[in-house]
Amino acid sequence: MAPRTTRPVGTPTRGTTNPNRLRRMDRWIAAVHGPALRRADGPPVAVDLGYGAAPWTAVELLGRLRTADPRARVVGIEIEPARVEAAKPYECEGLSFVHGGFEVPVPGEVALIRAANVLRQYDEAEVAAVWRRLCARLAPEGLLVEGTCDEIGRRHVWVALGPEGPRTVTFATRLGSLERPSDLAERLPKALIHRNVPGEPVHAFLRDFDRAWAAAAPYASLGARQRWIRSVRDLAADWPLRDGPRRWRQGEVTVDWAALAPGGR
Repeated sequence: MAPRTTRPVGTPTRGTTNPNRLRRMDRWIAAVHGPALRRADGPPVAVDLGYGAAPWTAVELLGRLRTADPRARVVGIEIEPARVEAAKPYECEGLSFVHGGFEVPVPGEVALIRAANVLRQYDEAEVAAVWRRLCARLAPEGLLVEGTCDEIGRRHVWVALGPEGPRTVTFATRLGSLERPSDLAERLPKALIHRNVPGEPVHAFLRDFDRAWAAAAPYASLGARQRWIRSVRDLAADWPLRDGPRRWRQGEVTVDWAALAPGGR
């Protein structure tokens, strides 16, 4: 059970949110983490941490997770009491809203914590401690997904972590909006966004991705999806990718965290 605290841990976000903003992240979670949700002994509990001024992302997360496991439950957590009160009318079977922060005031271990656009306002030096705190609340097969997206969800980058720490980084985009893969750099999560400089692994990854994209220009006549798939195939020769064509077709690519970690590779 989460330790009791006198006040929530963390600081309020701007609260900006829009319907369908997190659809790419949710789609990936349901596809990749769905088997672990279904293996849970009881109804898996997911947390939408810092859902913002409106509850849309929590409402949508419940619907999307239930395509993977109809037993799923979602708890929306907000550090601003007024936001919790505003969300209460949207509570329903499997969906509730509570006041809290990084302490995650939910009984027991949780199957999923989604923290989107939450750590953007923090210093990079604070990220590792927040990750450890949240990962400590996960069930053995639990998942923390932390990342950043634009206001309408066209471009999104997130880190997936298990109880042991960071595992992967996923880049996801609406392909029609993309001029080059490095356009996603502005949506890197806090742990990486200041590391997109020469000499850092994430900079090298995006550089190589742009080169593969340029080399795949002849595939543009077949559409942005085919060009993306060809680019990712070429990228896989030098980078440890975790997924395959089924995810690439969605405008996604997932790479090992160790390959992009600051100071690595």
